[in-house]
Amino acid sequence: MLSGYRLMWLLVMFDLPVGTKKERKAATDFRKFLLDQGFEMAQFSVYLRFCGSKEQAETYVKRIRKAVPSKGQVSVLRFTDKQYEGMWCFVGGSGHRPKSPGQYVLF
Repeated sequence: MLSGYRLMWLLVMFDLPVGTKKERKAATDFRKFLLDQGFEMAQFSVYLRFCGSKEQAETYVKRIRKAVPSKGQVSVLRFTDKQYEGMWCFVGGSGHRPKSPGQYVLF
């Protein structure tokens, strides 16, 4: 049985420079990398991905580490599905719970 304490989420937050053409390309390439790895944009410069286990989450952290541009800051937060269930999202003053991953994501 899958436990909400074993299922993981990765939250990637980044602040990358975009002052030059080279920096913009590096930032765009990093965003495309995250999308290619199955991350979804939660907010600008904040991407989220469901992982079936701590080990799978660590695999993605290693991939992210290799893809980080030479300038700027990238932070990765790992948390359980149970913790994710406690999150609230506020848009225009109204709050809601974030959607859970679809059943197909679990397998």
